[in-house]
Amino acid sequence: MRDVLLVGNPNAGKTTLFNSLTKSTEHTGNWHGVTVDTKKKLFSFQGEEFGIIDTPGIYSLCPLSFEEKVAVETLQKNFDKKVVNICDNNNLQRNLYLTLCLLEEGFDVVLAINEIDKKNIFKVDCQKLSAALGIDVVYVNAEKGDGLDDLKKILCQKEVKNKRNVVLPYVAELKAKMEKSQFFDEKTIKNAKKNDLFQKNDVFFENICALKAYEKDENFFKKQNVDEKIVFSKVPQNSVEILAKARYDFIDKILEGCAKRTNDVYGHSKLDRFVLNKWLAFPIFVCVLAFAFYLTFFSVGAFLSDALGNLLDLIAKPILSSVKAHFGQGFLFDLLNVAIFGGVSTVLSFLPQIALLFFFLSVLEDTGYMSRIAFIFEDILGRIGLSGKSVYTLLMGFGCSTSAIMTSRNMDDKNAKTKTAILCPYMSCSAKIPIYTVVGGAFFGAKNIFVILGLYFLGVVVAILISKILDATVLKSKNQTFILEFPPYRSTSLKRAGIVLWKNVKEFLLRVGSIMISMNVIVWLFSSFSFSFEYVAQGQGVSILEQVGRFLTPIFAPLGFGNWAIISSLLAGIVAKEVVVSSIAMFNGIDSGATKLLSASLLLPTSAVFFSSRASVLSFLVFCLLYTPCIASVSMLRYEIGRKWTILSILIQLFVAYVVAFVIYQLAFAFEIFGFWQIFAIILAILCVFSAFFVIFRKIKKKKTCAHCFGCDGKCHLK
Repeated sequence: MRDVLLVGNPNAGKTTLFNSLTKSTEHTGNWHGVTVDTKKKLFSFQGEEFGIIDTPGIYSLCPLSFEEKVAVETLQKNFDKKVVNICDNNNLQRNLYLTLCLLEEGFDVVLAINEIDKKNIFKVDCQKLSAALGIDVVYVNAEKGDGLDDLKKILCQKEVKNKRNVVLPYVAELKAKMEKSQFFDEKTIKNAKKNDLFQKNDVFFENICALKAYEKDENFFKKQNVDEKIVFSKVPQNSVEILAKARYDFIDKILEGCAKRTNDVYGHSKLDRFVLNKWLAFPIFVCVLAFAFYLTFFSVGAFLSDALGNLLDLIAKPILSSVKAHFGQGFLFDLLNVAIFGGVSTVLSFLPQIALLFFFLSVLEDTGYMSRIAFIFEDILGRIGLSGKSVYTLLMGFGCSTSAIMTSRNMDDKNAKTKTAILCPYMSCSAKIPIYTVVGGAFFGAKNIFVILGLYFLGVVVAILISKILDATVLKSKNQTFILEFPPYRSTSLKRAGIVLWKNVKEFLLRVGSIMISMNVIVWLFSSFSFSFEYVAQGQGVSILEQVGRFLTPIFAPLGFGNWAIISSLLAGIVAKEVVVSSIAMFNGIDSGATKLLSASLLLPTSAVFFSSRASVLSFLVFCLLYTPCIASVSMLRYEIGRKWTILSILIQLFVAYVVAFVIYQLAFAFEIFGFWQIFAIILAILCVFSAFFVIFRKIKKKKTCAHCFGCDGKCHLK
């Protein structure tokens, strides 16, 4: 087996090519940080097996962020392997910058030019470009699979096309400006010869040292036991710009002879005048989100969920009837009816809504709007110690907190990474959709869309406030680099959308088939047996779960839902948030897939799970939004940020969930009792008083007095 490394700039189609070669379904997206670690999979061609390694996107071989360090280290460890450098045909000038960096360091490069869009800026003569660079060049379409056989044939070649034998003209020119005696001492060259990377090639080493000096790559010289300050003093202060200009001048020169420009504008769209407008950007984002939520939770999503619920009910009824006929309405019947068909089918009926949410997230990614969202929020996040990179991670939290936490590792700063990971669970993940739909739908009806939208935004607001507090206290972030490129607006690929949907649907079904069934059976057992291990039929005794729930009831009574069954469902939800709804279905004895009946049962005082008012419902929904995430997310937190910060984040989540739910309950309860306008006037008056005190305090603090006045700092500015 021969390993091949796949490298390229972000948004060049690298992971798409990886998927096409290996028939995989790895996540792709048009922003920096989608791939945060290496992935390796196999493919065969002409009887030979290849292992292709997908690396995170990079712009050069001087890493700035975590994922760039991963890519560069992987390249250095696999120097003797072929490197497929994929370039976007429409960003060829910029993408070839990385190609030159690879050639400078002697990698065996195969250049794959990816035709992403129908309208191409450049039409490249691959033979001329191959001759100019001294490497193989091939055209591919990573998404459609065009040109992959040509690429595979090149990979089958045994000979090494480039092994430090490509000398780029500007390298010699730059090195000529530096005298060898000033720059390379014998000790440095002696140390270098011990390193297999340079294979005792003095000329090559001198070239690399000259380039690294111009790039001011500190890590390189530290590895060679060289004082980088002395080296950097031998090059101009603007050496980085000089080297970059030399590379781009060389790129322009070879493109003049190898490529024909067919289109002068790429990535520019008149739509950005509205989407990125400082006044319209945020309202447009809210409208896009509201439209997606309306189709997901109502309209299309509600219709498909009802249809699936009815289908599941039709499947379950004959099975339950057969069990009842043969074994009677006892232990086995209750287990199947309540724990498996009742609880699991209720959650399973929400599969269409979860699939729709992932579909809309996929559309935002494919169309190029996700990068614009990062730009919109970059300034806001910068004020709380984060960067635009965090937007991608937090938006992924709307789908799944576990996978979102994993992508937090692409932060440049350790504190920013820790903050971003801690904030992910505050984004309302797809697992909470059944809770919002069932509980909120029972009390708010069609207005539930505003409740759901409010919950999503509340999670974002709480996350921002917590990040601000952490940044001002224990997790102060450094300035971070954030390179952002706007891809052109593109239509969604139905093939990719189908792959994304199937992958997420499969994961949901696997979770339902493993974790949820197991957890529902455990919850049912604890709710069906007493501490003396006696079987307790519904309403005919006190179960283990009821006793535990009643013990915890006083803690949650101030939040408006001091009900043992509600508290028990929250405890079960720590394993997986979908279990909250399935537990409620079990406690209320609702049959499989009967979502509307389950919502109606929440209004009945005779039900185990019962809400007395809209205020208590809002409090419950807010608590579900903010309290401890699922076990999988907690496990990922521990892996990414360590045990100490994981425990602290859980404590913060519980505290914040309790406090915010308490405040929401008190306000909502006051609105119900006294009316909206009266409470609004009181809140407004309180805010005015606090504002007045704040203004007065600021005035007093800023005022400077003479040396004889109380509190004077001795620097009187009054004249």
